[in-house]
Amino acid sequence: MKEAAMIEILSPREIEAMKPAGEFVAHVLSTLREEVRVGDNLLDIDARAHEMIRERGAESCYLDYAPSFGRGPFGYVICTSVNDAVLHGKPRSYRLRDGDLLSLDFAVSVDGWVCDSAISFNVGTDRPEDQRMIETATRALEAGIAQARAGNRVGDIAHAIGAIMRGGGYGFNTDFGGHGVGSTMHGDPHIPNDGPAGRGMKLKPGLVIAIEPWLMASTDELVVDEDGWTLRAADGSRTAHVEHTVAITEDDPYVMTART
Repeated sequence: MKEAAMIEILSPREIEAMKPAGEFVAHVLSTLREEVRVGDNLLDIDARAHEMIRERGAESCYLDYAPSFGRGPFGYVICTSVNDAVLHGKPRSYRLRDGDLLSLDFAVSVDGWVCDSAISFNVGTDRPEDQRMIETATRALEAGIAQARAGNRVGDIAHAIGAIMRGGGYGFNTDFGGHGVGSTMHGDPHIPNDGPAGRGMKLKPGLVIAIEPWLMASTDELVVDEDGWTLRAADGSRTAHVEHTVAITEDDPYVMTART
């Protein structure tokens, strides 16, 4: 999702205060990755995520979210995108089948600080072609994170991501991408998934960004589902989406949502 607001530069103390949000987001996604099984309903996955939010005393960033690109409040606490759905998958009454490719995108606020992350995986039986696509998206994410250093520019991240995804032969576009994170879920700068190196805003310590490559097997065009939210590959091909929240520091990038 992308609805830009403002650029926040956080102090070291604020970065430290943000870490519990990243740890919780990572925990929820890891838990769901382990728990989800063939036959599970997407609505039950949302209910499980909601349960963990309540137990933690966190606040969902999605439940009442109503940006210009969606149709009304999202109404759920997690995005569940299946197969040809790649972004903003609105939970619905659908039972997962063996081999389905599921992407989960999750963002919450803990003590006023937001972190955002996404994973993609096969439910039940792994499909080699899906695993290759997920691995390509993951390598693109890692390449983007490696460029998330003070003194580099937004374009350096974008170029690193795009080079990996183009090299894999997949379809993607820059309509939706990464974004600033902090006291709100979507701030500036926008982090495209492709573009020229050396361009755009210079990265400064204290900037926190969500980097999120997403790709489609054989198209670069999206269509919006009837629910007004779910974005699908226009040709019905499979998709993958991965994301981490990353802090720019004086030294190496710090991945807030790293999963153990």
